[in-house]
Amino acid sequence: MSTVHDYRVDEWLRRALPGRCAFCLAATHGTLPWCQTCHLELPWNLPACPLCAEPQAGQGRGRPCGHCLRRQPAFAAARVPLRYLDELADLVRRFKFQASPRAGSVLLGLLVEALETAPRPDGLVAVPLHRRRARERGFDQAQWLARRLAVRLEIPLYTARRLRDTPSQRGLDRQHRRRNLRAAFGVESDLPERVALLDDVMTTGATFDALARACQQAGAQRVEAWAVARTPLP
Repeated sequence: MSTVHDYRVDEWLRRALPGRCAFCLAATHGTLPWCQTCHLELPWNLPACPLCAEPQAGQGRGRPCGHCLRRQPAFAAARVPLRYLDELADLVRRFKFQASPRAGSVLLGLLVEALETAPRPDGLVAVPLHRRRARERGFDQAQWLARRLAVRLEIPLYTARRLRDTPSQRGLDRQHRRRNLRAAFGVESDLPERVALLDDVMTTGATFDALARACQQAGAQRVEAWAVARTPLP
């Protein structure tokens, strides 16, 4: 019930507030929170690896990257429309660390637009924070996005738990990230056949990989990784 209430409040705010672009503050037309110029100039994640959404350039555009060819992730595909750069990165930081509902609504709108033609999964699972970290931060950005996206797509939201308060992933390479997250997640309820995992930012995909394995143990047959932005290559 609270999810539907939150969504209705978001819609009311979106329609009631003056239409200004979230990036340049220029006037916008209609209800979109961005102007056409800024929308075109956003760091779109194209081309990208179809399996892990790693940004690509030069040869291999649109084909699985070397990491996925050596070790295919537990999830079947990744849908991550943007790169974590410039104004988009600033927007994510305002949402994640300042709990800005305006920034969150813009990110949600961009994600919904990117998923418009994607097949609908049978359920959605947010990448969970550990309870201690959620209390310290006072805000769970993935859960905020997932609750609203589930209403928009009219699909059920399932809950996963972080079983261990894992050390920060910052500064770790791909292999150490996977090791850090081994057996870190659990899903207590039975999951439907097709589920999508959701987070705000995807870095190497190690978190999604670990959560996808937990979802498969709970009955999911096909798991996709969804995020708003992908960290670019060094």
